[in-house]
Amino acid sequence: MKVLVTGGSGFIGSNFVHYLFDTYGNDVFVVNLDKLTYAGNPANLAGVDQRPNYRFIHGDICDTEVVADAMKDIEVVVNFAAETHVDRSIQEPDAFLRTDIHGVFVLAEEALRRKVKTFLQISTDEVYGECMEGRFDEEAPLKPRSPYAAGKAGGDRLAYAYHATYGLPVLISRCSNNYGPCQYPEKLIPLFITNALEDQPLPVYGDGRQMRDWIDVRDHCRALDFILQNGQYGETYNIGVGREQENIHITKTILSILGKPESLIRHVTDRPGHDRRYALDCSKITRMGWRPMTSLEDGLARTVAWYRDRRDWWEPIKSGEFRAYYESQYGERLKG
Repeated sequence: MKVLVTGGSGFIGSNFVHYLFDTYGNDVFVVNLDKLTYAGNPANLAGVDQRPNYRFIHGDICDTEVVADAMKDIEVVVNFAAETHVDRSIQEPDAFLRTDIHGVFVLAEEALRRKVKTFLQISTDEVYGECMEGRFDEEAPLKPRSPYAAGKAGGDRLAYAYHATYGLPVLISRCSNNYGPCQYPEKLIPLFITNALEDQPLPVYGDGRQMRDWIDVRDHCRALDFILQNGQYGETYNIGVGREQENIHITKTILSILGKPESLIRHVTDRPGHDRRYALDCSKITRMGWRPMTSLEDGLARTVAWYRDRRDWWEPIKSGEFRAYYESQYGERLKG
């Protein structure tokens, strides 16, 4: 099996590359196409880069020549490449629309030309918008409320259009919030873990009662492999645990695991257009036989332990580009 993983040096992408090699060993050949923006980190794939059945290409999914090179002899395309952070999309929406929509177009065009066997587009539960009651199944209308979510919705539907119009063998996944090793510390869980380790304030948006369904990244990787093996082309699959938790609960749990005081919590001005609750109906994939294996308690404890033990990974990140971003995002909020 020859697989192109775009965004394979990022958080979920790198975990998926590790998963492929852990599961299939020498029976898989992986090409990783990554632009190595701030969130793409070669250190996420330490050891993998020495494998003879792995190739790294530094490039942009919007570059047709780079994509053509990356897709030579490829059977399966898994597109993780995206700008992903809602806060950053509010500051610079144009970058999100370019990568998350036009990038999908470039990949789909080349996949069509190459006659790939499967094109898996990684989408997100945020395309549905906030869910105040019940749960969204795959047929629910898309009502994205941030530039990030809108970009992902556009790429999601563009991939489907290439299936409906041209017969490209497309699968689409929409997953809930991921957590685990190698997640860039702008996201809630790694930000709060690393801030707590440094005895810095944990900036909680608003009252902290926004609800999210958290899934361990390895369970997400297992689900994606399951969809590749069992999914029907043209179909969309929700992936989640079905156990929403308030952000303030996650925050307090992290502090408890680390033995840090709740006085580190700082409630700050909320994000514009912040969705209050996401909730997915994942019965479609569970009826097919997939189940998450990791409880939030166990997964969060392991994630906290990873960041506690891997200061060598996150301290250089938080001393670089991250500092300017953090100040622009939280500086005035924390002063308030």
